[in-house]
Amino acid sequence: MTPTTPRKPVPRGLAHTGPVILAYGFRPFFLAAGCWAVLAMGLWVAALAMGVSIGGSYGGPAWHAHEMLFGYTSAALAGFLLTAIPNWTGRLPVSGTPLAMLFAVWLVGRLALIAPDMIGLPLAIVLDSAFLPLLLAICLREIVAGKKWRDLKVLAGVAALAVANIGFHAFIVFGDDPGLASRLAVSAYIMLIGIIGGRIVPSFTRNWLAKRHVITLPAPYDLLDTLALLGSLPALAAWVILPQHPATALLAALAGILHLLRLRRWQGWRTGAERLVLVLHIAYGFIPLGFLAIALVPLGVLDQASALHVFTIGAIGLMTLAVMSRATRGHTGLPLTAPWPTATSYVLLLLAALLRPLANFAPDLYMRLIEISGLCWMLAFVFYVAEYAPAILGRRKARPE
Repeated sequence: MTPTTPRKPVPRGLAHTGPVILAYGFRPFFLAAGCWAVLAMGLWVAALAMGVSIGGSYGGPAWHAHEMLFGYTSAALAGFLLTAIPNWTGRLPVSGTPLAMLFAVWLVGRLALIAPDMIGLPLAIVLDSAFLPLLLAICLREIVAGKKWRDLKVLAGVAALAVANIGFHAFIVFGDDPGLASRLAVSAYIMLIGIIGGRIVPSFTRNWLAKRHVITLPAPYDLLDTLALLGSLPALAAWVILPQHPATALLAALAGILHLLRLRRWQGWRTGAERLVLVLHIAYGFIPLGFLAIALVPLGVLDQASALHVFTIGAIGLMTLAVMSRATRGHTGLPLTAPWPTATSYVLLLLAALLRPLANFAPDLYMRLIEISGLCWMLAFVFYVAEYAPAILGRRKARPE
């Protein structure tokens, strides 16, 4: 038997003979995610404010929900996974032609759904539905080849997203409310943030605090972390199936408390001097807030859409923006700190996350607050694209000595 060679970490900024944008998964997908976040939300705000028609026979509201969940967020997820998995497995990253082909599948899905009647709704749905299963297959191949079995649970979330996307389309085709599929997709993202965020938030915090010789560091993974993740499963399942049931409120409240206790042990309040770290804690904080929000729905305090947006804008949107900006800086050799454009993007997205559910409590200003929230979302990603597009398109990190 040939002895196995120890795997070495893949150097970030790996040299590549082709276009730099195809050197690593974060480059095309993070840039596309930022651009699509602006464009797709801009079309939705225009539809609300000026009656612009979007989505054709798919329907404007359904198109907006779909493109936020399966357009923007799937691109951000792909960029993260295709960049993180090489570090988990020690294998070379997916790059060059394979990366270009995967990105093309994502892009074709966006173009197909923006005007589905041009090619026919069934074909548009088929084209869009191909991306997540393909991403899942690529990530599964890399994790299995790298024998990183513990990371297979991350792919369960990707599989759930693929199912949710197909289910979303099915509800639209049969004229039903796709809310169940939307909640399933949001739940999958929340579990992914719980799993992956549970690694990176305390890890980055520990590293930053240790460099400043702070004695009290984030608690290591233990039973409470497991309980928080396990407690999320029944709460999210109940929310997906029975969002108005009193049992859902009870399970969600319990899950929210567990995540709040988990977050408290990560010492986030000590990171105020570095916004690149602090924002991770703020984003994760929207998980317990989101569980509280869905617990308030059966009590009649909050409507379903407002509760859902606590998760989508706050937890998912802010966490993806935080990870995109940090990963872009780290993988292109920029200092791991948040300059004013990055910090401004965080503040704008935080405002969007707060304004959208608050619209529920101001009926006279409901539509105006939704529009302002959408504009804050757009501006946040305008700052991201303006600041990081030059690095994504042209900057390579120096090879290690």
